[in-house]
Amino acid sequence: MGRAVRIGEPGVLAVVEAEVGELGWGEALVAVAWAGICGSDLEVFQGSRPAEFVRYPVVPGHEWSGTVVRVGDGADPELVGRKVVGEGFRNCGWCTACREGDTSLCSAGYDETGFTQPGAWADHLKLPARLLHPLPDEADLRAAALLEPAACMASAVLKADLRVGESVAVIGGGTLGLLATQLLAAAGAGHLVVVDPRADRAEPAKACGATDFRAPDELDGGFDVVLEAAGASGTGRLAVRSTRRGGRTVLTGIAPEEHEPLAPADLVGSAVTVHTVFGASTSAWAHAVRAFATGRLDPAPLITHEFVLDDAEQALRALADRTVPTGKVLLHP
Repeated sequence: MGRAVRIGEPGVLAVVEAEVGELGWGEALVAVAWAGICGSDLEVFQGSRPAEFVRYPVVPGHEWSGTVVRVGDGADPELVGRKVVGEGFRNCGWCTACREGDTSLCSAGYDETGFTQPGAWADHLKLPARLLHPLPDEADLRAAALLEPAACMASAVLKADLRVGESVAVIGGGTLGLLATQLLAAAGAGHLVVVDPRADRAEPAKACGATDFRAPDELDGGFDVVLEAAGASGTGRLAVRSTRRGGRTVLTGIAPEEHEPLAPADLVGSAVTVHTVFGASTSAWAHAVRAFATGRLDPAPLITHEFVLDDAEQALRALADRTVPTGKVLLHP
């Protein structure tokens, strides 16, 4: 009998006994090593996540790493003992979007580990083995727990279609923005600027490959590519206005409230191509895992807090406390 953190309803969290049960066809059982906490988990706890994207009671945890301990019939037995991470979207694998590789746009409807299916804030996680991405034997599982947000940023970087030497601005210097910065630097960005109102994020940004750091009111525009990873009011509009005429903008954030929305005139006059990202496709996961395995992506410096499973509510409070600089918060069994 293992343990899991269950949120029964908004504001109600408990560590409970959790039975693994039998494995179904094609399923794998993973011993969780580390699980990340992000803003969407905080929304689940606070009750602010849109109803169609959560099902209570729920065991959160869509960012995680671990080791396969058992597989069911129909799954590759060679996965047992392998270090892995795994995709969160329970895609069908059969619809047009899935067959074209856009698994995060599966037409079967939204179903995701940690939101509608039991997640990794637990000793063990059960999921379809086809969603697993094996890691090298020497992989650091603590750092690998950040490969889910890295995969989301890999999706954005792939959509940006960066050419070597192009100028890039990343709006947002938090975990997502810094993961994107590492991937953009690895892809050959020339002038690479991170934009954030918090001056204390300048040093981490430059450690991740940024060549410059600016506050939003210091941004003068004209970038070939702008990637928005802040999810704050006005950042989408700032991203488009900072992109050169004919350039590419990639939007990844969703502001809780939007007071400065994009207007059609912002797009038409500048002929900017705007891409949006919702989650990560299988190809984006493969890109992030490959970058991690070859050392071009190193999420470890972004981790600032670690808590044991029993202190999950304290971990959520740490993430919610805006008075203290917080990077990535992790849980471990």
